[in-house]
Amino acid sequence: MKLAQGQIWKTSPDVHSHGGDAVYLRIVKLERLAVTYKEMLEPNTKDGTHKDTTKKIFCRLIKNAELVSDEL
Repeated sequence: MKLAQGQIWKTSPDVHSHGGDAVYLRIVKLERLAVTYKEMLEPNTKDGTHKDTTKKIFCRLIKNAELVSDEL
């Protein structure tokens, strides 16, 4: 699977969670080596926290994750 802006990933609670619940990550900006994403508790909400990380760490966060939406 190729990463793209607008994708929403539902993380595995074993890898990345908030209080034991799955977290949704929406890719806001995708660069060659960096990813800016928004961390949300619900996929259809505007509430969330913007975070920056490397692409390598982001891929570790979405390990065993499920692609919920692929908005291009």
